[in-house]
Amino acid sequence: MAALLRSARLLKCLPSGLCLWPYAGLRHYAVIPEQKGPAKDESSLGVRSKQAQQFDWALAKLDSSVRRTGRVTKTLLMRIFHDICRTGYPSGNQALLLLRSCGSLLPEVPMAERSELARHIWDKLKELGASYDASHYNALVKVFLQNEFKFSPNEFLAKMEAAGVQPNRVTYQRLIAAYCNAGDIEGASTILGFMKSKDLPITEAVFNSLVTGHARADDMESAVSILSVMKGAGIEPGPDTYVALLNAYAERGDMEKIRQTLETAGSTDISLMDRDLMQVVFSLAKAGYHQHVPSIVDLMRHERGYVPDAMNLCLSLITQGHEDTAFSVLKTFPTLQQENESGDSNNLGNFFLRHCVNMNKPVEKLARYCQELQDSNCHAAPLQFTLYCCLEAKNTATALELMKIMKEQGQPIRPHFFWPLLMQHVKDRNTVGVMEVMKGMQELGVPADVETLSNYILPAFPNVAVALGISCFLLLTSNLTHPSVCFYLPSLVSDPSFSALDLSNFRTVLCCSVSLSNGVSYFLYNLIDSMSEAEVQAQEEKLRQYFNQLKSMNIVIPVNIYRGIRNLLDSYHVPELIKVSSDSPSTRKLAELKAEGKPVGPTLKQLILSLCSEEKLDAALELKSQHAADMATGGYAALIHLCCRHNNVDEALKLKGELSHKDPSVSLDSTKSIALVKALVKHDRMEEAVDLLKEMKEKDVSVVDTAVTLLFHTLNAAALKGDVAAVRQLQATVFTLGLTKPTANLCSPLITAHLQTKDLSGALDAAMECQKQYGHLPRIHDVICGLVENGDTELLQKAMDFVSQERGEMTMLYNLFFAFMQTGRHREARKIIETPGLRARAGRLQWYAEKCVAANQMESLESLVEMTAKLFECDRDEMYHYLLRLCKNTNDWRKAEATWTKMQEENVIPRERTLRLLADILRSNGQEVPFEVIVKCSSYVSCSCLVCACRSLFHSSLCSEAYSELKNMDRKGEALGPSPYSALIRALLAEGNMEDALEVQKIATTHIPHFKLNDIANSLLIITQAKKNLTKDALATLKSMLQADQVPSKLSITRLVQSLGSHGDIAGIQDVEALMKGLGNPLNLSPMMFVNNTAIARIKNGDLDSAVEGLEAIYTSAGEGSQPASMAFVFRKVLEEKNITALDKLSAMAERLANHFASYGPASDLFIQLMDAGMKEEAKFMLARCSAVAEQREALVSYMSRLSRTPGQLCFLALSLLLILSFSFSLNFFDWVCLTVLARSTALDNDLASAKALYQQMQSEGVEADELCLKRLAKLYKSAGESVPFTEPPVSGRLGLIKKNKTAYSERLNSKCLYMDF
Repeated sequence: MAALLRSARLLKCLPSGLCLWPYAGLRHYAVIPEQKGPAKDESSLGVRSKQAQQFDWALAKLDSSVRRTGRVTKTLLMRIFHDICRTGYPSGNQALLLLRSCGSLLPEVPMAERSELARHIWDKLKELGASYDASHYNALVKVFLQNEFKFSPNEFLAKMEAAGVQPNRVTYQRLIAAYCNAGDIEGASTILGFMKSKDLPITEAVFNSLVTGHARADDMESAVSILSVMKGAGIEPGPDTYVALLNAYAERGDMEKIRQTLETAGSTDISLMDRDLMQVVFSLAKAGYHQHVPSIVDLMRHERGYVPDAMNLCLSLITQGHEDTAFSVLKTFPTLQQENESGDSNNLGNFFLRHCVNMNKPVEKLARYCQELQDSNCHAAPLQFTLYCCLEAKNTATALELMKIMKEQGQPIRPHFFWPLLMQHVKDRNTVGVMEVMKGMQELGVPADVETLSNYILPAFPNVAVALGISCFLLLTSNLTHPSVCFYLPSLVSDPSFSALDLSNFRTVLCCSVSLSNGVSYFLYNLIDSMSEAEVQAQEEKLRQYFNQLKSMNIVIPVNIYRGIRNLLDSYHVPELIKVSSDSPSTRKLAELKAEGKPVGPTLKQLILSLCSEEKLDAALELKSQHAADMATGGYAALIHLCCRHNNVDEALKLKGELSHKDPSVSLDSTKSIALVKALVKHDRMEEAVDLLKEMKEKDVSVVDTAVTLLFHTLNAAALKGDVAAVRQLQATVFTLGLTKPTANLCSPLITAHLQTKDLSGALDAAMECQKQYGHLPRIHDVICGLVENGDTELLQKAMDFVSQERGEMTMLYNLFFAFMQTGRHREARKIIETPGLRARAGRLQWYAEKCVAANQMESLESLVEMTAKLFECDRDEMYHYLLRLCKNTNDWRKAEATWTKMQEENVIPRERTLRLLADILRSNGQEVPFEVIVKCSSYVSCSCLVCACRSLFHSSLCSEAYSELKNMDRKGEALGPSPYSALIRALLAEGNMEDALEVQKIATTHIPHFKLNDIANSLLIITQAKKNLTKDALATLKSMLQADQVPSKLSITRLVQSLGSHGDIAGIQDVEALMKGLGNPLNLSPMMFVNNTAIARIKNGDLDSAVEGLEAIYTSAGEGSQPASMAFVFRKVLEEKNITALDKLSAMAERLANHFASYGPASDLFIQLMDAGMKEEAKFMLARCSAVAEQREALVSYMSRLSRTPGQLCFLALSLLLILSFSFSLNFFDWVCLTVLARSTALDNDLASAKALYQQMQSEGVEADELCLKRLAKLYKSAGESVPFTEPPVSGRLGLIKKNKTAYSERLNSKCLYMDF
């Protein structure tokens, strides 16, 4: 969160950057897109994010938005705020993040509203148990200053002391600023004197505040004299000081003094950036001196980043009611000279028009702005875009006025323009609002078409009669005379749901197409998987036609399935890797083989490899000489590599010659060849090395990555000797032959060779040559550092010109900056980094900071952190983290403490890791930690570590220990923060210990009056209450959760509804269902859960007929292809309770649905439940009455697959399969399935006898077992110590990935099992 208030010196203006609406088309200026849609109220934002990952993402997005644009949206800020409130107890860092975002980071929000928001966040987080320290109070003061909120510094200090928080230097500095902003020099002097008495340093920020204070006290002479006082105190006035003085003159409209001050600043070598001048513009506008604004705007240089800064200025001016001044600034934006790639014209000013609409600016001004933008060719359709913003904001009056203007200009007005206005009225059933919009349509002469009538007008009315009257009125007034409309309208209004033009049909088609894509994808994967390599090659053309057909049908294969198919196809063209035994045979074995006249080649090779791995060169060479005739290629290659490692070049070349003599076509691999090249270069045998490289090219040796690395070391070894000619010859040979592509790493040895000989001119020329030939600029930093140290300005200018031309001006500036930093020329480095328009490059800054940390260069790193304070997009937390890392390495806690103060002055939001690092430094030196930090601890030690223990309760057995310790602490009057209480409550509830959990809650409430359970704890409480049959209490807990804007877990709702069903509480189930619908179904609950448990409740109450009717209606009303989910839960509960009467009626219903409605789901559910209950005869009877159940492949395969994964189910599985197969009409389909699941079950039970019988049966029936099945059977054989009677498939990386994809498909299939826990 490092960048959140980089605008530390912008007390009255805005930080740089602004988001642009994507529609704006101003892509050259946009930094981050603004979120679509109007800002939602707080209540609707509370249930947005459930997962912690989403919250982390939101925090990261907020930080990124601030660092890059200098602003955030209120929508995003409130979303994060409600997430923090809902998830429980905010950390100090989260509170700091929210508070610092309520100031100038919200330029689109009025200052008073921002201050009120800050107070609301402060109070709410305090209520939730947030721990505030000095940094939080400092952040609050900063927000008050930015929002020009008047408060009493004395009262503020009193509140800090009452809270037990000691103010620090930053606090006093900001309170001085508060007094000065009010022109109260006396109050500021009081605090200033107090700071001096405590020996606190008086910084530039204090003097800047005094300039403002004297100016607002109408004492400009004293304000100007502050600059002399600063110089006397040894502090040179910086840009911020001159900006404060310029703002003072701007508030008086004294342009002459402003010009003089600017000249003075320029003469002192102080460069004011565009954003500094924008503060002057803002002060002039606020003071009412709009006529002087153009004079300041003309002074701006339009630096890089000008547009984002100017956009923030415009937004702030509009918010403060100075939209005309903002428009004059907008007109200074550089327009695009060419049309964009899509051919659309420029759309400059979208952000301006949108904010004017949001701030309800007069229509006359909007029209004038639009006309001027269009006349100046800055925007292609400004009026249409402004109308779009009005419609989006539901601003009916302004939208209708703009439409009238558009109509006067001859632009068409379409019916769909009114849809956004009508949509909310229809949702609220606001007939008056609908009629108002219809009246506007009439005045504009826009007829309502059929879609507008059916979707946006008629549904707002209470009944058919009223809707029909409105329809007739519209027919008469809208000239809807098309025959189709006259035919359609009566049928439309005859149905209260207006389903004739309902878009749900389109959505259904869309869903079907998505389902089709998935089905086709899985079918294609299994089709290719079932084919052999020969079959795939034979059917290649047909497969290609099939792929083309899928493409023409716009069917997209999901990425994971595509990868599986790709891997399958690749596997058909890659030979299997043969495993080579690593056992090293003895020389005795070798002699025995030779005495018996058997081949000794493989054994000899293994022995040679073994000796080479042990680095026994002499023994290996002796063995080779004894068995030279039997030597294989692999043995020679290993020996050559060993000789290279031992620098025995002659022997290596001799062995290579013998190998070539035996088989001229054989070549060494790239690693061994480059190793030989390295050995030759080391012995200055360059010609032979070059010849070997040419031989590699002739024999087409593929160079692998390890060989490329070895080649770099070869070149670098020659470079370290200063042998420029050798390096150049090797590089030229390698790159010319194309053995590998040129990289910066491979090019760098040439520059290294020049640097070794102190030839900077040659090094620069070599680097420039590499850039021109290969596009790489190696070691340019070292070259520039050398030139800076030598003071060779001519060569340095040459280097900078070249880098600027080839890599851009920014790269050149960074290279020069780091060279100055490296050589200790910090003054020159500061001038470079303050170049207007320079942006942060995280990678380059990280590189240099890491160098400083590694070399313990504290002074250089401090300078880097200080110089980059105002660098655009610089991650300030990251920079300070490097500084703290070095403090940790040097154990300098005083430097770390000073760093923490600087972070507060700069308004840096530290990440948790930064806080933990700083806390660790302070604690290790016996210092107090001035902020809250999350301590990570792995075990429970004592009461002081109770927080740590509570964090690990879900993964340990520490509940009872932690509970006992907590009770002891409570008896002693000791209290904890909310987090450990919450963690312990969740752990106790997870174990079902509700009594102790409620006792902990009682203790927590005693110490923390506003303590509340978060959503996780409340969900666990609901589950526990449901298990203990406390359904009414559980329902009350759920309602209280929703009232507190918390989201229950899916499991808690499931358990509650099941408990209500088992108690026959139908009304309770209906209440829960209604509550979940009110949430917009964010939990993705299955509707069948409520249906099944309602049926259970009716059965419990003895109302069997209603239960059966309700279930039957669900299945009979379902359309084709949209069968409801499983009702297996109902059958299982009835079977468990042995309710024969209910079972008979439900069985009859299932048979009726299957035989008369072709709905086989209930019958399949009943069959599976009968099998699970061990009722084999009843299951067999069920199949006899409804044989189609045996054809329900997906459900039955899932059932068998589930059984096969359970140990001890082999016999039961076999009987189940026989029973199903005896009634199946598609035995071919089940052959592979049956035997595969049996193979899995036998492997799980370690039943070798059954496995053997199964394998024989598979062979006799001609069923080909897949590789996974064979691997399982082979494992059984090996476990029993028997030989495997078939070839065991190898396991390779690609095969493992294929199996992984198979498993994913199987899991997806199993997930559709009708055995669901509802």
